[in-house]
Amino acid sequence: MSDAQWWLATLGRTVVWARLRVLEAGTAEVFDSDGNTLPYDSEDTARAALMDAEFVALDGMDEDDAAARGFSLAELEPPRGEGDEALRPQMVRKLPRPH
Repeated sequence: MSDAQWWLATLGRTVVWARLRVLEAGTAEVFDSDGNTLPYDSEDTARAALMDAEFVALDGMDEDDAAARGFSLAELEPPRGEGDEALRPQMVRKLPRPH
């Protein structure tokens, strides 16, 4: 299994995370903010579904992209933990207001 690719969508200062993984068979899965793991027939199909839902890849963002969404890249940290159960409560985060 490849490394996780983190995607995010925003509503104001609320960040909604999704994790995309490509499996050895070439299929993909997305772990969503509701704690569901959604299967896809390919990485391209999974990426298209995320983009249709207005998610963007974290690794493709720069500081200007983040600023356009109302935050800085330094504020973004994908969920961390051992297993999906540990990640689930972190998949939606409200960022604090900047000082």
